[in-house]
Amino acid sequence: MTVSDPIADMLTRIRNAIMASHESVLVPSSKIKLSIVKILKEEGFIDRYEVLKGKPQPMIKIHLKYTDDQPAILGLERVSKPSLRVYVERHEVPRVYGGLGIAILSTSKGVMTGHEAWRQRLGGEILCYVW
Repeated sequence: MTVSDPIADMLTRIRNAIMASHESVLVPSSKIKLSIVKILKEEGFIDRYEVLKGKPQPMIKIHLKYTDDQPAILGLERVSKPSLRVYVERHEVPRVYGGLGIAILSTSKGVMTGHEAWRQRLGGEILCYVW
């Protein structure tokens, strides 16, 4: 099955797993998805992840994080879509929920958080917001 927006598909799978209180979720692997998952791990939104080697395609198993039956991820929003790309310059990098959430950007130096892009004085494509 061909997915027109694989990043949105990953975010939707995570959102659905959280709403159903699942412990983990499987997502088809790609370099950009792995970069996003690494950022989610570094920022404390997920517990851990592992890459499972598979015949048709490798998968990423994302172990979701809960504290007192509350998920660490309260919301996920895809910003830039294949039909409408959203780019920001270095001085326009957004803050999500007053700094409580993160914006994930694809820059010329790789995928990073909005705060890291702001520190490195980089702009780029806003992939998603996580809070």
